[in-house]
Amino acid sequence: MKLVAVTSCPTGIAHTYMAAEALEQAAKDAGHELLVETQGSAGMDPLSPQDIADARAVIFAADVEVRERDRFAGKPLVRAGVKQAINNPGELIAQAVGRAADGPSAVLVSKVDDTGGVGTRLRQWLMTGVSYMIPFVAAGGLLIALAFLFGGAEVANKVNGGTFGGVDYEGVTDLSQLFATAGVPGVLFKIGVTAFAMLVPILAGFIAFAIADRPGLVPGVVGGLLATATGAGFLGGLLAGLLAGGVAYALTRISLPRALQAVMPVVIVPLISTAVVGTVMLLVIGSPVAAVQTGLTDWLAGMTGTGAVALGLLLGAMMAFDMGGPVNKVAYTFAVGTLASGTPSATMAAVMAAGMVPPLGLALATVIRRKLFSDAERKAGEAGWLLGASFITEGAIPFAAADPLRVIPSIVLGSAATGGLTMLVGATSLAPHGGIWVVGLIGKPLFVVLAIAVGAVITAVCVLAAKSLRGNEKTVAAVSAEPVAI
Repeated sequence: MKLVAVTSCPTGIAHTYMAAEALEQAAKDAGHELLVETQGSAGMDPLSPQDIADARAVIFAADVEVRERDRFAGKPLVRAGVKQAINNPGELIAQAVGRAADGPSAVLVSKVDDTGGVGTRLRQWLMTGVSYMIPFVAAGGLLIALAFLFGGAEVANKVNGGTFGGVDYEGVTDLSQLFATAGVPGVLFKIGVTAFAMLVPILAGFIAFAIADRPGLVPGVVGGLLATATGAGFLGGLLAGLLAGGVAYALTRISLPRALQAVMPVVIVPLISTAVVGTVMLLVIGSPVAAVQTGLTDWLAGMTGTGAVALGLLLGAMMAFDMGGPVNKVAYTFAVGTLASGTPSATMAAVMAAGMVPPLGLALATVIRRKLFSDAERKAGEAGWLLGASFITEGAIPFAAADPLRVIPSIVLGSAATGGLTMLVGATSLAPHGGIWVVGLIGKPLFVVLAIAVGAVITAVCVLAAKSLRGNEKTVAAVSAEPVAI
């Protein structure tokens, strides 16, 4: 019997190809012919239309959305995670043979299980966005960390402009002068910042892709770009992705005359869905975000006369709440303003320490109980150590995007504790950025490190408790490992 399969894991590296090899060997042992399409980090080598037409059944061994899945419409289908394909390939081959004997399916079942609850489908949509975003987090974050390591905390000011250590930097407006002005560290910083600028658009685009397939990509990416432009940040990107996917999906279900069907995917759906999502992001989400930012800044300015610990708790919580979004930016901008006099700032120390906690705490959690996290989250945890140490709070976004209701409260608690402790011990910082790489500019560095460690432990304990109480280990296994019947 001729069969075809598609394998794909969140990181697109080892498991994608291990699953393909295991399925091929199991099919050979059972006397069947199997062709596998691997959708990995190196791209995909698609099955030919003739191979798909000749196949008696299809196996999807995938933990993320299968690209161009409409090619397999009508074929008997077996779905599973890549781990199931690696550990029990013979079972999947047997299921595919059995499905082929039952005859063709009326429709192809989506990777998002329609029989599952809303929470399960939402998690699958979000995890698809996360899996495509992680390489941008790793590449951009590590490049920025290297820039600070070799160029010091002032590299950001050399590139973007501003005052550091009593020196005024004009910044670089002509990129042809970037190397001459800021050297290799400046080049690395600019590349890293550019990669980071794509985090929210990629997240939003592939959440929409998970809901509506390729028609969702354009409105999703544009919605993510507008979320960044309006200051809506990561949370705005989540909303943009879900909105774009819903609008695009609805449009693809509209019945039109045959003459218009040909232009639906390339003209009508992108045009209408992008216009709708863009309008909502600009007119509905953008203005409230701007108002919130202004109100928060004024409120913080009025708190400077209150207790230092209370201010540290508040600023720490704000740094973690949206990980680079508008609330985070208000806290950070407020702290940078306290450096204007050129003297070390306790507020800046609290904000920087608190901003380091989310990636570090979540990375620690993935080490303590790996089974509570997906493969994509574990990979994000490996990068999170360096991202957190470099004061790149965005390293926590993959975790928050996949499970916001449990992750965000956990990191807010950890960061708030660190902010309050840092203010309590009277630590200071003269650097607006740089994390561990600018330790020489931090007053009472040992106390700051201790406060960061306490916050990271609180974050890890809280997120593990939240996931355990909700039976998350079983949910992860169901999403990533168990076959799903049609």
